[in-house]
Order: sequence, then structure tokens, then C-alpha cells
Amino acid sequence: MRFQDQTIVITGASMGIGRALAIALAARGAKLALAARSAEALAETVQLCEAAGGTAIAVPTDITEPTACQALIQQTIQTFGQLDCLVNNAALSMIAPFEQVQDLSAFEQVMRVNYLGAVACTYYALPHLKASQGLVVAISSLCGKTGIPTRSAYVASKHALQGFFDTLRIELRGTGVAVLVVSPGFVATGIRQRALNSQGQPWGDSPRDESRNTQSIAACVSQIVRGMERRQREVITTPKGQLLTWIKLVAPDLVDWLAVQATLPLSPRRS
Repeated sequence: MRFQDQTIVITGASMGIGRALAIALAARGAKLALAARSAEALAETVQLCEAAGGTAIAVPTDITEPTACQALIQQTIQTFGQLDCLVNNAALSMIAPFEQVQDLSAFEQVMRVNYLGAVACTYYALPHLKASQGLVVAISSLCGKTGIPTRSAYVASKHALQGFFDTLRIELRGTGVAVLVVSPGFVATGIRQRALNSQGQPWGDSPRDESRNTQSIAACVSQIVRGMERRQREVITTPKGQLLTWIKLVAPDLVDWLAVQATLPLSPRRS
């Protein structure tokens, strides 16, 4: 896939991986429709994309509302006349031991953002992607491949995302539409600072040590762009993550132990 004059929708484009990916694709000549809830943050991303040489519009969108997802795709088509790629990137995390969770509605909130929002966006984008023989990208996580303590809501949503897009890939065989699932590990995006705690409120600061075993946004985005160019079916963005998927086949208990080590420390007081 080449990005010059290709129309690409990116959800969760106001910060983190979404913003960095938008800028990287803008530098390659893409036409971007950028979605997130914050109109102000989206406007900043649009300015950065235009400075990088691309064309971009901001479409403030709450992807937990299917009608908003439909409007996002409609506005993209009205503006650019086509759709070549959809990047489902918007995400919300939750960090709390399950037994300490006090508000189960937080599980529904995480599932609506991470899974059902991606399903809705893909549903409305698919006819246009079939017309262009385009690409669907799901930014998942290593949490979509294995359990992680204190992340039960997030892990469940990413397992659902992985299963949905693996199934969709099979259903779309012969249509010319490619499906790419990206599985980063810990990336320095700020998602854990915004993650919900056991009361369903944002943590405010990360409960893990972000100075260790954390991939940079730039390194992660480089892997995503490469996977999109090659229309790969899967990208695991770190060698350690790639290794873990194989270790799980032969030593699953070891993977469980490694998952515990990777998420320490978590303060019980603030969980």
C-alpha cells in the first residue's frame, strides 16, 4: 500500500499512537479524516498533519455511538470521495484487580470504546473499503493474546477485538480488502494515566513504572506504517512480544509469571 492521495480514517487521533500515526501518514501524502471526542485536540493534530505535508479534517466523534460512527464515514466520503483505509485506534484502559472493582459499568464502558466502537466504524466503512479494495487496521494489544493481571476489562475487550478482526479477515477473502491487527506491548502513550480505577475514575498517573520495558510511540508507529504498507495480517511491535506468543504455546505458566512482573507495582491503595 502506498499512502499518496489515499483516504484514511483514524479514530483516537487526538493523542498518542493515533496522533503520531496521522502525522506519519500525512508526511507520506495521505488524506486524513481524524476522529476523537476532543475537538480542540483534533484541531491540533490537523495542524501537525498539514505541517507535515498532508491533508486532514477533524471529525469530532464519540465512537460509542453507532450513529456518530456512521456520520464519521459519511463525512469522509463527502469530503474526499473515497475511503482506502480505516484505522481503529481509539482505546480506553482499566487497571484494577477484579475483586476490588466497585462499578461494573466501567467494564461496559471499556468494551464500548475498544470493541463495539471498532465494530461500528468498520460496519459503516466496509462497503467503501470493498469498492477501493482497501485496508482495515485494528490497533489491539498483547493483551489481546494473553491475560494480564489487573487488566481484566481491557484484556477482555482486546480479546474480543482480536477475535472479531480475525473472523472478518476470513469472511473478506476474495474481496481485495486486507485486515491488519496490530499488537503493541507497553507504549509510552499516557493510556495508563487515563485508565479507569476500581471506582471507574481515571488514575491520573500511571500505576506502573513507565521507565522500564516501554516502547516509544515513534518505534511503535514505525512498525504500524510498515505493516500497513505491506498489508500484513498481523504486527507485534516488539521482539519480546513476538517471543511471548511462542512461549505461551510451550510454557504458559512462565508467561503468566512474566505478565505479573511486567505490571508491577500496582498500589492496592489506589487501585
